[in-house]
Amino acid sequence: MIKVDIEEERKEILKRYRKLLRLAKPLLKSGDAKLIKKAFNVASEAHKEMRRKSGEPYIYHPLEVALICVEEIGLGTTSIVAALLHDVVEDTDMELEDIEREFGVKVAQIIDGLTKIAGVFDYGSSQQAENFRKMLLTLSDDVRVILIKLADRLNNMRTLDSMPRHKQLKIGSETKYLYAPLAHRLGLYSIKSELEDLHLKFMDKEAYDFITKKISDTRVSRNKFIKTFITPIEKELEEQGFKFVIKGRPKSVYSIYNKMKSQNIPFEEVFDLFAIRIIIDTTYENEKAACWQVYSIVTDFYRPNPNRLRDWISTPRANGYESLHTTAMSQTGQWVEVQIRTQRMDDIAERGYAAHWKYKEKENAPEKAAGSLDEWITQVRTLLENNDGSAIEFMDDFRGNLFHDEVFVFTPKGDLKVLPFGATALDFAFEIHTEVGAKCIGAKVNQKLVSIGHKLKNGDQVEILTSNKQRPNEDWLKSVVTSRAKSKIKDALKEEKKGFMIDGKEIVQRKLKQMKLDFSSEIVEQLRAFFETKTTSEFYYKVGKGIIDATSIKSFKDFKQQKKSKKGPQLNFTDEKSFTKEIKNLKGPEHDQLLIGEDMDVVDYVLAKCCNPIPGDAVFGFVTVNEGIKIHRTACPNALELMSNHGNRVIKARWTSQQQIAFLAGLKIIGTDRVGLISDLTKVISNELKVNMRSITVDSDRGIFEGSIKLYVDSTNHLEKLIDNLSKVQGVLKVSRFD
Repeated sequence: MIKVDIEEERKEILKRYRKLLRLAKPLLKSGDAKLIKKAFNVASEAHKEMRRKSGEPYIYHPLEVALICVEEIGLGTTSIVAALLHDVVEDTDMELEDIEREFGVKVAQIIDGLTKIAGVFDYGSSQQAENFRKMLLTLSDDVRVILIKLADRLNNMRTLDSMPRHKQLKIGSETKYLYAPLAHRLGLYSIKSELEDLHLKFMDKEAYDFITKKISDTRVSRNKFIKTFITPIEKELEEQGFKFVIKGRPKSVYSIYNKMKSQNIPFEEVFDLFAIRIIIDTTYENEKAACWQVYSIVTDFYRPNPNRLRDWISTPRANGYESLHTTAMSQTGQWVEVQIRTQRMDDIAERGYAAHWKYKEKENAPEKAAGSLDEWITQVRTLLENNDGSAIEFMDDFRGNLFHDEVFVFTPKGDLKVLPFGATALDFAFEIHTEVGAKCIGAKVNQKLVSIGHKLKNGDQVEILTSNKQRPNEDWLKSVVTSRAKSKIKDALKEEKKGFMIDGKEIVQRKLKQMKLDFSSEIVEQLRAFFETKTTSEFYYKVGKGIIDATSIKSFKDFKQQKKSKKGPQLNFTDEKSFTKEIKNLKGPEHDQLLIGEDMDVVDYVLAKCCNPIPGDAVFGFVTVNEGIKIHRTACPNALELMSNHGNRVIKARWTSQQQIAFLAGLKIIGTDRVGLISDLTKVISNELKVNMRSITVDSDRGIFEGSIKLYVDSTNHLEKLIDNLSKVQGVLKVSRFD
């Protein structure tokens, strides 16, 4: 039992509360401090008996969320009050009506948007997706709901250490899948970076610690390098009378990790490990000229890389980000990213959407950046209005709206259109008008004829070709990335689809009756999973259209009976809670996880083919609808989506040391080709470690050797030892594992 010093805690709570008031002071109008005090007292009273998993008083959490809203996002009184009260309705007897009576309609609406949906969900639906959809419904009325939710998520991630492993995986994945891209989309770069870094810390602690240590080890030499690099620039800027600040900062841990992984390179080879930011203080009218003047000064001293110039001042990114980026070569031969922006641009880059309002209220406020964010919110609103599918479908569409990069393209008359990276001629057609999109048969890009699926590049000039005989079809959905185009195509297909879905549902009901099976949401969900369709609507549609043959539904019954006839007292559960309950009943109260290799006789589990986990890998169990539990690596390509949409089905799992089975693993080998190389490699595999090889494929081109080998090993240690021995073979440059 932890001994609690109540007096010390009371002092700490007051200290945090005073810090909040001190930071909020510049934003407060008369009467605001009184309102914040009232909200703080209500929250303190409501949460007084509650503690967080770490043992701390619960009130620390709403206080920290309010602090993030003020300090890191720059929100005002309404948001502070809503942040302090955001968990009151969910966790106590207080109702929304009480909040509205005491604090007004606005605060009550925001808290409603932040309160999770209560109640029972259909088998196979996703509570996370439903909650997310509910929260976004309020986005179109008040963007502060999302901003407070991001502050809430940031504090949860900062205190994730005290949570059990399966909760860490669920919350961490959800954060990377939805909240980090959302922070990016709203222009909150530092929050986005911290969320990604924290996700990595809990998903791959080894990689996180390695990169953090590397950044820390190189800090002294990095600071010295930055000082040398900026000295001539500072001198020149001062001589030319600029008011400025120069900051040097390393790239975020996650972006370094991402580069190392995607380009398959070590830490030392990451292209631009740090960036220099030059922030100038100038009037709005003079911003563009001043930034280009500074660019000219930088390139007087250092040679820029012509392929790495990014001008987001003339055309800001869709989330309002404005800055001039170049990558320059230092005297020591290292590339350095240089970002040039004004104080206003830096404010918006750090604080995103919230900062726009501050500048909107001023004279000569730039509308272009805030305007593109308003357009995005309008798009989300359209998406919400048109979405009558499942919440998971909605999440997919919505994530498609969180693109990181844009392409800038032009109409034949020279009007600029900003589309997400990867957009096609068909996306462009729907961007112009729904009718133009629906009748599109192709396009002329820079005067050349292209198909509707042609991907657009920056600077393309696009003319759409139409025909009255053209009709949207199912395949069009594969040719578009914008949610506008997707929702318009889906609308056009909906009527036709509806008929097939009604027919399909009737066929399924009839078949189940013949097979003496109930027509229940659980059985339908099992059918959906059995026929590998994403949603039940899609399953009905495929049956109605004849893509899934109605007679094949009988094979589902055979499959069910086969499963039943399996020997052993198989447990029956549908999610993490029911699994934990069953396993504790069977094996004792201290057991709350699946032991891989030991529990085979009581729990039905299989190793997922998408990532082939082997002993030693960090893994989790996932409760599937038809195949018992599947064991995935936490680094599995499908893990993020599974844990984000169905976190309630994630269970703790670990390997037992007694496991003595061979597991399939894949190795990719790159080297310089020579006579006898394959023979030497196979010798290492078969002689030294008695490993059973399943297949080997080799490709040799102009002296470069690339091979992939599939073999059976018994653990990650075994695999690492093998990789180490193969790396020593003459001519081998790199050995890496693949899924």
